[in-house]
Amino acid sequence: MTTSIRALALAAGLFAGGILPAQAAYPDKPVTVIVPFVPGGSSDITARSVLPGLNKILGQTFVVENKPGANGAIGAQALARAPADGYTMMVGSIGTFSINQALYKDLSYNPSKDFRYLTMAVRNPNVLVASPNFPANSVEELVAYAKKNPGAVSYASSGTGSSDHLSAVLFRQKTDTTGVDVPYRGGAAAISDLLGNQVNVSFQNLGAVLTHIKAGKLKALATTGDARIPDLPNVPTIGETGIKDMVVYSWQGFAVPAATPADIVGKLSDALRKTLRDPAVEKTLQGLGFEVVASSPDEFTKFQQGEVKRWQDVISKANIKLE
Repeated sequence: MTTSIRALALAAGLFAGGILPAQAAYPDKPVTVIVPFVPGGSSDITARSVLPGLNKILGQTFVVENKPGANGAIGAQALARAPADGYTMMVGSIGTFSINQALYKDLSYNPSKDFRYLTMAVRNPNVLVASPNFPANSVEELVAYAKKNPGAVSYASSGTGSSDHLSAVLFRQKTDTTGVDVPYRGGAAAISDLLGNQVNVSFQNLGAVLTHIKAGKLKALATTGDARIPDLPNVPTIGETGIKDMVVYSWQGFAVPAATPADIVGKLSDALRKTLRDPAVEKTLQGLGFEVVASSPDEFTKFQQGEVKRWQDVISKANIKLE
C-alpha cells in the first residue's frame, strides 16, 4: 500500500469512528470592526476605546475599518452581507440601528432582521441649547415664545433624520408648537451658527456643546436624559419641565450578522462588556461625555426594537420622508 493510500485509509477510519479533526478556537485570525462613519465621530471613538481590551481578552487583533456614507447605511449593508462567522462586527449608532429603518423608503439593510446585537456600549443625552441672544432662558419660556410666534423658532440640526433633528420634531409634537428645521452637514456647522446667533435653538449632543455652555456662550435649557447631568447640575431634565415621555439618548452599540452562532455572540458580548467595565476604559469614556451601559444581547435587542417603534411613530406623524 502506497503512503498516500495508507493516509487516505487512516483518515477514512478516523471519520468512520467518529474522530473528527479539531476546530480552531474562535478567534484564530484578525477581526474587522466596521465603523459606518468617518474617523473621529462617536462610533469611531467607541470602537477605538474598547478594541485594545478585546485584543487582550480574546488574544486576537481587532481592526477598525471606516465605511462612511448614507447615514451609516453603506457600512451597515456591508455587515449584513458579511459572513456570519464572528470575523466582522460593527459599531453603530441610534441612526444606523433604529432611525434609518423608519426614515428611508428603500433601505439597503434591515436593522431588525439582519443583525445580532451584542451590547449597547455607551449613551449620552442631548442638551437643548439656545443661542446667546435668543430671548428664552428656559423650556417654559421657549414654549411660550413659540406659541406666541408660530413658525418663528429655528431649530439647527446636524442633518435631516439625525437624533438632534428628530428630538426637535418630538419636542414640537409634545408641546404642540411649530418651528423651522435648519439642517446642516454635521453638528459642527450647526453649533457655529448657534454661537453666531444665526439660528435659535438645537438639541445637541452633550459632548459637543458642554464647553460652550460652561463658557456662557450657549444657554442650556434642559437635558433629554432621565436624570440630571453631573456636569450641569442646575440644568433640569426635559421631564422636570413638565414634558413627559421625552427621554432621548444618542447611543452606540455593537452588532454582528444575524446568523452568527450563539457561542460566538456570547463570547464577543462577554469580552465587550468586560472591557467597557474596566475602570480605565470607563473613565476614558466618561471623560468624553459618554455613560457606559454595557447591556446584554437580550437587553440591547429589546431596546433596539423599542427605539425603532418610537421613531417610526415620530417620523410618520411628522411625514418625514427620505429616498
